[in-house]
Amino acid sequence: MKAAIVTAAGKTPIYADFDNPIAKDGEEIISVRAAALSNLTRSRASGAHYSSTGVFPAIAGTDGVGLTQDGRRVYFAMPEAPFGSLAEFCPINARRCVDIPDSLDDITAAAIANPGMSAWAGLVERGRLAAGETVLVNGATGTAGRVAVQLAKYLGAAKVIATGRNETELEELKQLGADEVIKFALDAEHPSGAREYEEALKQTFSKGIDVVLDYLWGESAKTAILALAKTVEDNPVRFVHVGGASGEPNIELPGAVLRSAALELIGSGVGSVSRKGLVQSIKNIFEAVEPAGLKIATQAVPLSQVESVWDKATGKPRIVFTLIEPDPA
Repeated sequence: MKAAIVTAAGKTPIYADFDNPIAKDGEEIISVRAAALSNLTRSRASGAHYSSTGVFPAIAGTDGVGLTQDGRRVYFAMPEAPFGSLAEFCPINARRCVDIPDSLDDITAAAIANPGMSAWAGLVERGRLAAGETVLVNGATGTAGRVAVQLAKYLGAAKVIATGRNETELEELKQLGADEVIKFALDAEHPSGAREYEEALKQTFSKGIDVVLDYLWGESAKTAILALAKTVEDNPVRFVHVGGASGEPNIELPGAVLRSAALELIGSGVGSVSRKGLVQSIKNIFEAVEPAGLKIATQAVPLSQVESVWDKATGKPRIVFTLIEPDPA
């Protein structure tokens, strides 16, 4: 079968032949129709993600959309190495399959499943968001952040605050449900950027905040935590860390911050959320797409072009690799 094959850590996948999978007990062989190029897929393929196995050669891809052997259309996730979703066929434990509503097309399902899952798990499973609460999405201009803004509003948040670097994209988020936007600049060209961001956050937090959903970590997350510590008193705030898009894996955080504020630091992801919880999050996001009017920008690309787009894709629109349904014979 044809597949996107990673030959070594950090290498761009090549489009080549790979042995057809043989189903083990409890597995389905999925005829893959579409699979998105997500940050998780890239990170696992590079060997950098904490859940990477280090097995090479291996097929890239952590999730996708396809048909089971009995013709059901499903979303599937987390195949076992060396197999991945960027291939004509993929073996997967049947418990890691989710039926896709008829109203949801392959491309949208493949594109929204991962960011939608992270948003739902972060807001509901870990953040325990209740209707009427205030949510801040740190790093809202990314694909997952944009979904999170829309989802928070759909789930009943009274106020949704979006933060990010790109002013134009922040303004676009107002059309997707953001009630307030905060721009920040935290690079070397803006030496006062952290102080300005903290002051803006303190003003916002003083009006009330319940959940912070963080997609960035690094300096922006540290600044938000410090602002919370200086602002929050009686109302406990759930700070939910979902992703590290800033590329800064560590922050220095004084212990006094945690002693002086009603602040919960929570992680959300593979491991901190049960597999059952992640699967349920995907089911919930699929069911929410139509009533919530969730929007995600996509670009369909044949899998045969994986080598040319792998390192060039920026995340918006989300690349979704497509496959012509193969002949099982």
